Amino acid sequence: MTLNSTIDKVTDRIRTRSRPSREAYLQRIGAARDKGPARAHLSCSGQAHAYAGAGADQQALAMESAGNLGIVTSYNDMLSAHQPFERFPELIREAAREAGGTAQVAGGVPAMCDGVTQGEAGMELSLFSRDVIALATGVALSHNTFDAAVFLGVCDKIVPGLVIGAQAFGHLPAVFLPAGPMTSGLPNDEKSEVRKKFASGEVGREELMRAEMAAYHGPGTCTFYGTANTNQMLMEFMGLHLPGASFVNPNTPLRDALTREGAKRALSLSALGNDYTPVGEILDERAWVNGIVGLHATGGSTNLVIHMVAMARAGGIVLDWEDFAELSETVPLMARVYPNGLADVNHFHAAGGLGYMIGSLLTEGLLHEDTRTVAGDGLNNYTAEPKLVDGALTWEPGSGESLNEKILRSAADPFQATGGLKRLAGSLGVAVMKVSAVADEHQVVEAPVRVFHDQDEVKAAFKAGEFTDDVIVVVRFQGPKANGMPELHSLTPLLSILQGRGQKVALVTDGRMSGASGKVPAAIHVSPEALDGGPIARLQDGDLVRVDAKAGTIEILTEGVLARENVVADLSSVQAGTGRELFAMFRNTVSTADSGATIFTEIPA
Repeated sequence: MTLNSTIDKVTDRIRTRSRPSREAYLQRIGAARDKGPARAHLSCSGQAHAYAGAGADQQALAMESAGNLGIVTSYNDMLSAHQPFERFPELIREAAREAGGTAQVAGGVPAMCDGVTQGEAGMELSLFSRDVIALATGVALSHNTFDAAVFLGVCDKIVPGLVIGAQAFGHLPAVFLPAGPMTSGLPNDEKSEVRKKFASGEVGREELMRAEMAAYHGPGTCTFYGTANTNQMLMEFMGLHLPGASFVNPNTPLRDALTREGAKRALSLSALGNDYTPVGEILDERAWVNGIVGLHATGGSTNLVIHMVAMARAGGIVLDWEDFAELSETVPLMARVYPNGLADVNHFHAAGGLGYMIGSLLTEGLLHEDTRTVAGDGLNNYTAEPKLVDGALTWEPGSGESLNEKILRSAADPFQATGGLKRLAGSLGVAVMKVSAVADEHQVVEAPVRVFHDQDEVKAAFKAGEFTDDVIVVVRFQGPKANGMPELHSLTPLLSILQGRGQKVALVTDGRMSGASGKVPAAIHVSPEALDGGPIARLQDGDLVRVDAKAGTIEILTEGVLARENVVADLSSVQAGTGRELFAMFRNTVSTADSGATIFTEIPA
């Protein structure tokens, strides 16, 4: 199938825009490659330090002829998504030995959960944790004793941070090893209904707790299609997972087999062999376009619109929100996974999952097939399904058809003709909106605004019964420079209640919503943010604003607003406590949301 003209045009635009920084990046990782296996340059004392704790692997490491695999892990046993990684290092070591190599845990990176910190002070560290993870990855690999690396990460900021860090060592092959989603529990729509009843006072905390525990009940990723599972999709579409690895449940024979094979594959891609495939070369402009296509086709998380810009830039690729918007008009929505439908990711995977989607998109010319991946050249490898046959891991052709068209449909017969994300631009700045779950009649809202400086103020106004008419709720001073750009997901239940009463309602914020933001229109990531002098800082209660996802606009309709002085907020209460004082440097140096909201503003071209 011929490549779609829009896919081709956007890819070429990214390639042209990125050429200077991309060429410089490739030269840099090429120079690192040309030095050869890094540990050969270490002194004997340095090598002895690195191998002293390796036990039976010491001799193989000292001989320098066997590949050494670095493991960068986000393991902790507090969070369900990362708890399964406790077992992974030993599985990886055993697999490396079987392949004639060795493996060592190079280092750990932090992993926090937006679900735990929603509405809490810790959420203000969440976005910044991505860049901390990138820094920690750099430290982990800085010993330069590895020929390849595997990365153990799943959730919201962890995978993006690992990808940024991996590209700093872009001359090394990298395979990402997921843990998989937990098995299905209380259906997400039932959980959501209990949350709304709690917000309106119809049920108490005891019933809410029962519902939450029934939904989040075991090891693995949450089963709704939020940022964590969008990350897994992205790694598969971009060729950093083994085919079909994303949504296999933890602690199963197939999951363990994929982990072992991922370790062996990483070693086979090193410069010591004949199939050298460094991660910096895999992640070219075609791979990033494939990732954006996957984001739209699945109705993925709005958080990735920020993360992908930051991740790509680490490899010299310059993405713009216009790229996302133009591709969204071409890429169809093929999946209905909660909050965009009733199914969870386990149901999606059973219906054909990512393998079916990739095959259908390739057939319609909506993906670059000719990419490099950890499974070999060509994205067509990712249409196959992993199977255990007599205990041996193999890949078989996918069914080629959806097994449940209420969950998964072909690119030729999608749920809707366009993707799930919109870029909004106008007198209020630029923003993004996830519309894959927003009903057509709710995608345009024109109403007076109510302006707040934090989400607790919104909740208080709701409890006081102040929202009786159509309203656009504006929550400002929530951008990366103000307070780290927290998610405002805890506003979803009460805004849904207003919408359910028949009111026209929308959210406008320079903060983030959830990766699982749903049926209420939310113009988020507004840039410039309030603290940076954006027009959002000049709004007053009663000003008329129009949010129009169909036209892609966000406009202030009241005259004279832009002539006002910016409101100045007292942010002293968010500068310290719960570790926030440690991140003052991040707040002072972070870039705008549309440029990735990253502290790495001076990554060398």
